Amino acid sequence: MNGNRLRNGSPGALRMAMRWLPAVTLGLIVALAAPVGAAGERAVKSRVAPIYPELAKRMKITGVVVIVATVDPDGKVTDVKTISGNHALSIAAEDAVRKWRFVPADAISTVNVELNFALAQ
Repeated sequence: MNGNRLRNGSPGALRMAMRWLPAVTLGLIVALAAPVGAAGERAVKSRVAPIYPELAKRMKITGVVVIVATVDPDGKVTDVKTISGNHALSIAAEDAVRKWRFVPADAISTVNVELNFALAQ
């Protein structure tokens, strides 16, 4: 097999990959070097426990839901987004985190929140 060919057999594919490699590499370096912001640095002033969804209980769905919360300078949660976790649990997790309050700060920040849903033994 010719050393200038990729697995799909196209010599043009190698030239295209070599053309994009510097841009992709630079993008990856910038993404890794970019600060995450104030994720996880704001202390929680008050938290509301999520209400375990009845259907999830019956189906014995458990697990961790990871939420990213946007917090304004006053400590109020202005936006939430589920990053990972079961959808049956994520809605309850988002609803609870929307009611949380954080310690005031100088600027808007993002905070990663993990909520563990476990059935009582």
